[in-house]
Amino acid sequence: MSAPEKNLALDMVRVTEAAALASARWMGKGDKNAGDQAAVDAMRLSFNTLDVQGRVVIGEGEKDEAPMLYNGERIGTGLGPAVDVAVDPVEGTNLLAYGRPNAISVVGVAPAGAMFDPGPSYYMKKLVVPAPAKDVVDLDAPTKVNLNLIAKALGKDIEDLVVFVLDKPRHQTLIQEIRKAGARIQLHTDGDVAGALMAIDPRSDVDVMMGTGGTPEGVISACAIRIMGGEMYARLDPQKEEEKRALAEAGVDLSRIFTVSTLVNTDDLFFSATGISGGTFLKGVRFTGTGAHTHSLVMRGKTGTIRYIEAVHTWDKLMKISAVKYD
Repeated sequence: MSAPEKNLALDMVRVTEAAALASARWMGKGDKNAGDQAAVDAMRLSFNTLDVQGRVVIGEGEKDEAPMLYNGERIGTGLGPAVDVAVDPVEGTNLLAYGRPNAISVVGVAPAGAMFDPGPSYYMKKLVVPAPAKDVVDLDAPTKVNLNLIAKALGKDIEDLVVFVLDKPRHQTLIQEIRKAGARIQLHTDGDVAGALMAIDPRSDVDVMMGTGGTPEGVISACAIRIMGGEMYARLDPQKEEEKRALAEAGVDLSRIFTVSTLVNTDDLFFSATGISGGTFLKGVRFTGTGAHTHSLVMRGKTGTIRYIEAVHTWDKLMKISAVKYD
């Protein structure tokens, strides 16, 4: 037997745990920038201990706007495999700042060149469904038609379905259509990576995610959706004239429909998410005085292995070796 390849997912969970532990200290304190910066700093320090030649494809923004983990930044020790990295140190910075549920820290990793680069695109329309419904929906079909098809594929009545929708003005018509069709809705102010994960996680009450969210978040979500066998149908959906103009100048086809296979074109994927503020998806960081507990979802694409990890962190031992300070 040949030696097994290294499972980077088990390294990624240390990265998201570090970001979650550092940022959770800021939960409910009203300072989203401080919470995000704490997560970015911890994630970067942790990542730079790993033997990878990493390039941030999905990061905190352009270099001048984000001093840490910016798009194009090189991370890792410079040894080992060349990889594309998608990060969101705090997905849901407002959720964290105001103590609302479902703020998470996420990382996706794939071989270099495997991830779609959003370029000047900030928003995309998304339809995320679990595996049994992935071949029955159409991004351009009426909302009621899609919901009926999803319900049938899942063996449910349409009244049983729960749809994740971001509570934004742009979704008022969509929300009305879902209600008219008879399905139930979970409205969330932020966090469409968490929403996409809920839609494909069999433990979740959510059956489908609909609506327009972030393009970078779509690429991160695609890593997990592909591993778990679900599907996302998406189309770039610019929300401002500046974004429309930039995409036109770049010659981007706004009619193109993306799937998880076009957003990440390999099964050689690794994904980790760790809960920060808790909620319906992943439990949040719980501080004990002498340490903390974290809950993470960790996946490897090649094997399809999905792990739910509860970790106990002990300060007096962790602080002796960790470059990140949590207490």
